[in-house]
Amino acid sequence: MPEAGPLDIVELQAQLASLRHDNHKLQRINGALIERIESGVTRGNDPYAAFQHSVVLAEQVRERTDALNQAMAELKSGNHLLSEARLRAETAHQHLIDAIESISDAFVLFDAEQRIVLFNSRFKAFWDNSRVRINAGMRLVEVKRLMSATGLFTEEPRGHADENLIYRLQDGRWLQVSERPTQEGGRVILFTDITDVKLSETVRREQAVAQKSHLLQRAVDNLSQGVAMVNAEGILELWNRRFLELSGLAPVAAHRPFAEVIGDSELTLLTPASRDANGRHVQECEQRLYDGRVLEIRTHPLPTGGFVNTFTDITERYQHAEALSESERWIRLITDHVPALIAYLNADLVYEFTNKVYEEWYCWPRGVMLGQSLREVHSAQHYQRLEAYVARALAGESVTFEFAETNINNQERYMLRSYVPNRLATGEVVGIFVLIRDITERRRTAEALHQAYQNLELRVRERTTELTTLNDQLLREIDERRRVESRLREAKLEAEQANLSKTKFLAAVSHDLLQPLNAARLFTSALLERREPVANAILVRNVSNSLEDVENLLGTLVDISKLDAGVIKADIAPFALSELLENLAAEYTQVARNEGLELHFIPCSALVRSDIQLLARILRNLLSNAIRYTYSGRVVLGCRRHHQRLTIEVWDSGMGIAENRLEEIFQEFKRGDVQRPDQDRGLGLGLAIVEKIAGILGHRVHVRSWPGKGSMFSVEVPLSATAPKAQPALLMSEPMLERLRGARVWVLDNDAAICAGMRTLLEGWGCRVVTALSEQDLARQVDNYHEEADLLIADYHLDDEQNGVDAVARINARRGSAIPAMMITANYSNELKQQIRELGHTLMHKPVRPMKLKTAMSHLLGPSR
Repeated sequence: MPEAGPLDIVELQAQLASLRHDNHKLQRINGALIERIESGVTRGNDPYAAFQHSVVLAEQVRERTDALNQAMAELKSGNHLLSEARLRAETAHQHLIDAIESISDAFVLFDAEQRIVLFNSRFKAFWDNSRVRINAGMRLVEVKRLMSATGLFTEEPRGHADENLIYRLQDGRWLQVSERPTQEGGRVILFTDITDVKLSETVRREQAVAQKSHLLQRAVDNLSQGVAMVNAEGILELWNRRFLELSGLAPVAAHRPFAEVIGDSELTLLTPASRDANGRHVQECEQRLYDGRVLEIRTHPLPTGGFVNTFTDITERYQHAEALSESERWIRLITDHVPALIAYLNADLVYEFTNKVYEEWYCWPRGVMLGQSLREVHSAQHYQRLEAYVARALAGESVTFEFAETNINNQERYMLRSYVPNRLATGEVVGIFVLIRDITERRRTAEALHQAYQNLELRVRERTTELTTLNDQLLREIDERRRVESRLREAKLEAEQANLSKTKFLAAVSHDLLQPLNAARLFTSALLERREPVANAILVRNVSNSLEDVENLLGTLVDISKLDAGVIKADIAPFALSELLENLAAEYTQVARNEGLELHFIPCSALVRSDIQLLARILRNLLSNAIRYTYSGRVVLGCRRHHQRLTIEVWDSGMGIAENRLEEIFQEFKRGDVQRPDQDRGLGLGLAIVEKIAGILGHRVHVRSWPGKGSMFSVEVPLSATAPKAQPALLMSEPMLERLRGARVWVLDNDAAICAGMRTLLEGWGCRVVTALSEQDLARQVDNYHEEADLLIADYHLDDEQNGVDAVARINARRGSAIPAMMITANYSNELKQQIRELGHTLMHKPVRPMKLKTAMSHLLGPSR
């Protein structure tokens, strides 16, 4: 039987009240009838009527009695139902109370008049610490007023009217208030504790902010610029390692004033409020540091009131600008002393260059003509006379013509003008070179001669004198022309010498160029050999590969410079070709396999005469080009004998070269149009180096090619009748690291980075290393050179015009027994090579290859140590 609800109980109570009222009414009627019958007087003259009336009354009494009995039975049944309904209602009420008490949320029920009907203990517990007592019958408005007035809910509710509201209590907990209407117009309000959810959201939000901050710091740390972010209070909030490197600062603590941090460095404090000497706002500036570097500093205001400063190293840009300025100064110095008028017009006929003579003839102040058009500088009539010739030059035609003109001082001269178009490689004309020579004297002489010939019969004697005078003038003009040509030759010679000087300079500074690369190579090699996580190993290997690419590019440029400057000399000697070719085959077999190609090597046991290192460079360039321009197939390395000569040939199955480009490919900076998509394009110097080295060696280089099928490059070398001197073989049976472990090695180099790199690399191999920047520094560390040592590694170029060869001699002179020495240098001269060989030292060129260094050290230390 279903339990009765509150509405069923009310209806039963109403029915019960109605039955009681009817029962009471019937009892009163019945009593009145009985009293009337018992006390009534019957009239004697109508007994039948009285009897009939009594019968009727008896019938009515019986009917009323039956109705009363029925009503009593219904009342009894109703009382029973009412008792059951009350019991069910009480049970349901208790169940309702138990249900709302079992709810984990605070619960309160309001009726249609917005008065409290029910609430659970959790709702009541909110008010335990206050003087407020919550009772049934309190209105919703009063409850909400008490929530705000008592201060239990410390924050205003957050949310919209149609959403759940969220409150924060005094004890730090968070409540979500859900309010729903009932069918009778009442309200049900639930108070849900969401403290854990809010704490979880806070933790996630803090983690997200921390992760974003970490990602932002990593992104900023990987910028090539130095970055410093300052808040509105002038506090340094964010910076990267590049900022510390450029400013020369040690790691700084967070939340320091930016002005205080900048005060510890050489840098200039630049803020959005900074002004120059004229009071104008300064957004960027350039600063030269004490070590010669130049930094560009910029400030960027932030919407929040702070700013960001960026620091960019523009030293290289300044050096390029200074070099260009120096070159321009030399060019202008030469052209200003040439008697001819020289200028350059761009495609828009705007002056970009004029020499001193040009500006003096047209009476313009120095440099004022630059940036002005030909139409603006000269009169309209003058331009109209030149327009046709200018148009022909812009069309690509070299034009030479005579032109009479008068300058602002009314000097009239005859000029021989030459317009030479400046073409790009595409054939587009982007400007005109203007060369103007004064031929007034020659023109006047020609006119005078013409007139003399016309009047020769009449004025022979007179003209003889004039001709003599004119002849003298011609001789003077010829002499003047000879002097001009001599000055031009001298200017050309100076220009060529300047170019050669630059080339020699580049060759000479190869040591300084390779020093930092050598240090970086040593550090990355040491890192690669340590047992670090895989991610670090991959990163270091990528850095190592990038450094190797930079080394190759710089090495190529330095080689070209040395070849042009005549620094490299051939060291011709007989040797077995097999020792060179087998090493190259082993090296490039793996390179070809990495590119999906096959390298076939045909051994050769011939003896040849050449420089083994320069010949190896030629063959390496040929093999590298063959692999670079071959998509699939194979590369073949082999030899052919031709009487007293032998050709070393490199065949490939690549794309081939067109017939009309076979000579062009040996020019500098010429590269193939198509190559492997995953290969770098290089500088286009490989075959140029091959041709220059072959010229030094006296070898001839040949090329044959079939477009779409492949190519063959070969170099001729002379055969040798005498066997080479026997070289001591390296004993490689014993592991190299076993020989190096525990070895006492001294390193002498004036570069601190090289010393640090050497120490890291050699200690990784198990050596005991002492590094020094000078002989005095080394002497202090090793008891004036008397400590035991197994090997001395010295750089050839030291400070104060000292060299490593003399330093090794002085060190060994103070010892009882000489230390084996290894000399490291970027000097490739044969004289130094011969000197090192005669002294019995080992020579190694920069950049040092770690494996080559390890092999050489293992050989020098030997198995007997």
